[in-house]
Amino acid sequence: MARLAGVDLPRNKRMIIALQYIYGIGPARSAKILASAGVSPDLRTDDLTDEDVRVLREELSKYDIEGDLRREVTMNIKRLQEIGSYRGMRHKRNLPSRGQRTKTNARTRKGKKGMAIAKKK
Repeated sequence: MARLAGVDLPRNKRMIIALQYIYGIGPARSAKILASAGVSPDLRTDDLTDEDVRVLREELSKYDIEGDLRREVTMNIKRLQEIGSYRGMRHKRNLPSRGQRTKTNARTRKGKKGMAIAKKK
């Protein structure tokens, strides 16, 4: 099992898919990393050689991924909250911060509502 950027890559998956298990890497970046590292996107994670893993580690070190990226995103949200911006206040109240309506259709962000009180018999 290959371990890159502190993440165990899943067994027997194509590399272009397996790299996407790392936070901060999507389909486009995964393809770009594999192309610059010279590793085939169709290669399975079980078939990686030590040389391939070393080259991929060097290539991944050029990007902000995993812990560094999570820390950066958290600090950006914290900064918005501290300066009291509208977006910061929406984050603080756990409401949508990008202009979505909240009268309906905000259940995933607002949370589950309580049950109605049953009538007495």
